[in-house]
Amino acid sequence: MVVNLSQQHSLVSNWVSELRDVEVQNDRMRFRRNLERIAEVCAYEISKTMEWTEKEITTPLGTANCKMLATQPVLATILRAGLGMHTGLLNYFDRGENAFISAYRKHHADGTFEIALEYMSCPEIDNKVVIVSDPMIATGASLVKSVQYLKGEGSIKDLHIVCAIGCTVGIEYVLREVPKATIWCGDIDDELTAKGYIVPGLGDAGDLAFGQKMQS
Repeated sequence: MVVNLSQQHSLVSNWVSELRDVEVQNDRMRFRRNLERIAEVCAYEISKTMEWTEKEITTPLGTANCKMLATQPVLATILRAGLGMHTGLLNYFDRGENAFISAYRKHHADGTFEIALEYMSCPEIDNKVVIVSDPMIATGASLVKSVQYLKGEGSIKDLHIVCAIGCTVGIEYVLREVPKATIWCGDIDDELTAKGYIVPGLGDAGDLAFGQKMQS
């Protein structure tokens, strides 16, 4: 399933427009905060799909029966670009466990690239809800490889993928490879360049959030 949060106007579409805007992108802190806010909305929406239990809470004037999450999710992110959205998810699922994956495009002189995955720090994920954040789903290759790596650590109960902007081609690839995932997008674009960049997109989310990097 795919959820496009910009299909109907809300604050999410305002934040996406600022992420795309070359003038607003000069404010690196605002760029990170907009990624964070989109992820916070996704966290709220995802929480509605999760199992809950009733708990009796003592108040100063009596007791109240309250609905509480039955279990906490595992929040996984792809370094480094995913850190902003990971923070937004963690703001809401503040008791969740965390996983970090170093999947990135390793570019070659001829313009091609491969997905390098060199590190993962992961808690127990067997039979847990896992939420993976990555601001851009372009080709979907790094995301699929990361999910496959996570699945090697245990059987995931429910998988949610959170992004700021996804490309139709990449989303279709992810759903072919990970058919039971639910993808939550700030917005969806239809065009992907030959080099694997989303158009109109927003540029390189990691560089805009944290500064330009040297290519290895």
